[in-house]
Formats: sequence, C-alpha cells, structure tokens
Amino acid sequence: MATPTQSDIDRLAALAVPAGKLLIDGKWLAGEAGETVVLSPINGQKLTTTAAASAGDVARAVASARASFEAGIWSRMPPAGRKAVLHRLADLIEKNSLELAVLGVRDNGTDIGMALKAEPGSAAGTFRYYAEAIDKVYGQIAPTADNILALIHREPVGVVAAIVPWNFPLMVGAWKIAPALAAGNSIVLKPAETACLTLLKLADLALEAGVPPGVFNVVTGPGRVTGEALALSMDVDVMVFTGSGPTGRRLLEYAARSNLKRCYLELGGKSPNVVFADAPDLAAAAKAAAMAIFRNAGQVCVAGSRLLVETSVHDEFVSMLAVSAEKMLVGNPLSLATQIGAVNSDVQLQGNLGFVSDAVKEGGEIVLGGKRTLLETGGYYMQPTVVTGVRPDHRLFREEVFGPILAVTPFRDESEALRLANSSDFGLASGVWTSNLSRAHRMVRGIRAGVVHVNTYGGSDNSVPLGGVKQSGNGHDKSLHALDKYTDLKTAWIQL
Repeated sequence: MATPTQSDIDRLAALAVPAGKLLIDGKWLAGEAGETVVLSPINGQKLTTTAAASAGDVARAVASARASFEAGIWSRMPPAGRKAVLHRLADLIEKNSLELAVLGVRDNGTDIGMALKAEPGSAAGTFRYYAEAIDKVYGQIAPTADNILALIHREPVGVVAAIVPWNFPLMVGAWKIAPALAAGNSIVLKPAETACLTLLKLADLALEAGVPPGVFNVVTGPGRVTGEALALSMDVDVMVFTGSGPTGRRLLEYAARSNLKRCYLELGGKSPNVVFADAPDLAAAAKAAAMAIFRNAGQVCVAGSRLLVETSVHDEFVSMLAVSAEKMLVGNPLSLATQIGAVNSDVQLQGNLGFVSDAVKEGGEIVLGGKRTLLETGGYYMQPTVVTGVRPDHRLFREEVFGPILAVTPFRDESEALRLANSSDFGLASGVWTSNLSRAHRMVRGIRAGVVHVNTYGGSDNSVPLGGVKQSGNGHDKSLHALDKYTDLKTAWIQL
C-alpha cells in the first residue's frame, strides 16, 4: 500500500466503530451474556461494545465448526482450492490495511507506524505463506519390506480453538489461523477482550474471500467464560494459545478434565539481551537494546526485558541507552510521529507501575522514567523506564512485566553472563552482542531459549519458527513446523 498521510489516518480515526457481534456458522449474532464495553487506551473513553458470549454460544460455535469439518466443504477441498481462497483473503487484508491498522490502534494502543507493519502487513504475508505452502506438503512412503506398501498421510486434525492476545492480535492471530485453515481445519477463534476488533474484521473478510460458513467462527467475551468453555469442550481437537502462564496452566487442566485435547501454549518470556565489551558497535547496540524493550510500550512477548552488560562497559552503555530511550516520543499512537504508544489498559498500566515500586524497594535504581505520563489525555501512557542494580532475586529480574521497563544487571565474564541469562523460568528469546565468533556460537548453544539473536535484536520472517522452552511454553508458530500442530499422521499399511 502507499504510505498513508496523517490526514488519511485522522479520517479513519474519526469514524464510529460498530458494535461487535459473534460469528457462528457464517452469521453475525448477539451474545447471550450481553455486551462488553471497549475502552480505547488512547483516551480511556468508550470506543464501542462487543458481544459477550455465553457457554452456550461457545458450544454452538464449536458445533458449527465440527459440522463444517465433517461435511468436508473445506477439509476435503483440494489444497489448491484452499490456497486460492487464502490468497483472496490476503488480497482483502492488503486492500483494507490502513482501516485495519487504525482500528487496531484505537483498540489496543500500538503506535501506527508499528501497527501498519506488524498487523495487516504481517498478517497478509502469513496467509500468503501458508497458502503457497499447503499444496507443497507431501506425505511419505516408508521403507518397508517389498510385500508391504506403507503410506504416511497428513490429515487435518478437525476443530481448532485459538485464543489470541491483545498486543498484536492480527499478527499472532494469523500465525494460528492461517496454517490451521490451510491444513483444512475448522476454527473457533477467541480474541482478547481488550483487542478483538481487527479480528472481527478479519473474519468478515474471510467470509468475503470465500471461506465457507462454519469454517471460521469467532466468540468474544471474558476468558473465564469463553476460554474455559473452549478448553472444556469435548469436541475441540486442538487448542492454541498465546498469553499468560497462569491462564496456560488452567487450559492444560481443562484439557485433562475434558477430552485430552492437545494444547500448544506460548506463555511469554523474560528475555536476556547480553552485551559484551567487544560488541561490534556499542552505540548501535544501545539503540537496538532500547528498541528491543520500548517498542510497543514493552508489550512484546520477545522483548529484551533483561539487559545484561559486561562490567567494564556497564556505565557507558547504560548512559548511551538512556539517551536513545529519551529520544523516543511517547504520544498519541495515531500520530505518525509517535514511537511509543499507549499501554493496553489501566489494569496493565497499574501493574507496570507496581513493578517499578517493587524494584525500588528491592534496591534497584531508576535512571530513566518510572512514571505514568500524558495524564491529561485520559489514556494509559508510561515513560520508558530503565532500572539498574537489578539482582537475580529481584521480582523485576524474575517476572514478565509486559511493559516499558528494562532491568539492567552487570556481569564479569562469559560464564557469569550465561548463568544470568539462564537464571529464569522462561526461555522464549534472547540476544548476544560480541565480535568474537566463537563466543557467539558458545552463547547460542548455551542459552536456553527458542530464539537467540546475534548482534541484533528482533527481526524474523515466516520461514523460521517462533517458540520457547521451559515455562515459555511448547509448540511453534510460523514456518512449516507450525503445520505439525494442525495435522495428524495416518499410516496406511497395505499388504501387496
């Protein structure tokens, strides 16, 4: 799409947002549990309402998905047919990209510059990737005896329940929806209460693209109702979830209490960003480290939220990072000049401020930020915050904040750096900055994380998987590996 102007953005931002409904069997319906008020984090004011689904609504959505799957209208469509539909959906996402981006910013507070790339831009690319991949994924012939023909088929699993977070709903939603649909499954999607509007629009575009009724269903409302009902359903085959650890644990419990559905969980991180004194360019590393934690107000699952710096350059590096962070403009996320938008909700903001308070009590020193800002807007904004002197026993070192707060800890040598990097229950992402190639490889091997960035932080595409170890969860989004979650293997053992 052409680069939007501020007037283009302002025009779309002035439009009223229709009330959101449930999508069940191709029909938009009111929720039996009433409505949920949507507050915009930009100003704290009511943006619209969305339908609140009951457990009965969820059961009907699951039944619709099951019926469509068994009917074969999508599951037995030739892969080339599904491919064509998903390409049309990608076309529609691109056609409506600015509308989707602005709607998402009004809903969750991401700055518009990042939203354009990370939301509709990323989602369209993800649908295209899996559209192109699915008719190129083959079964296998096993090397059996000459009188046996053993064929290994890949088949869709059936009904997939997807629970998507509020920080990047379109991007993360596409990571789950695109491969599940490409493989021939039917879906029930449950967006986050505080960021579901773009996913409702996506579902509408999916119908327009030709996804059959019942194949893509959406239920909105509180997780304690909708998410629980999906996890306890006896007719959901696979559940995929991105969100908090406590919620992930409950989903596993519900799966065990119901039909032992497979659960794939991405549960966030407390990712270390390790800077050695021999980093190729300390100034560039400092700027990248600031972006790694403060983009999207720190609301990024792979955020480099623990900065580990070699003692000999600690003070110099922290000073350079603070200068970079101070230059990042916190403001109205609908402004093209803004670099850090709003925190998603007042609940999230208050939690962030609580982390800062605890950090000070435990002996940390705030060298930048630490406070709420732009109170006059009524929105939820926070200064980028840097805390030094953070020890491994501090709460800020151990727990995921999901906000613009950086914990800084010094280290003396490589062995201590590796020990500190792995001193976490999480293992999603990490970063290493060094000019020593051998050290870089040792750190890549030694750090227990799903992703290790070297002399950069961030950056990825659909060709590589994203997933974690330890309490960051299991399973992978993106790449061809993601299809493993949405397909079953079936062996045909044929006596010749």
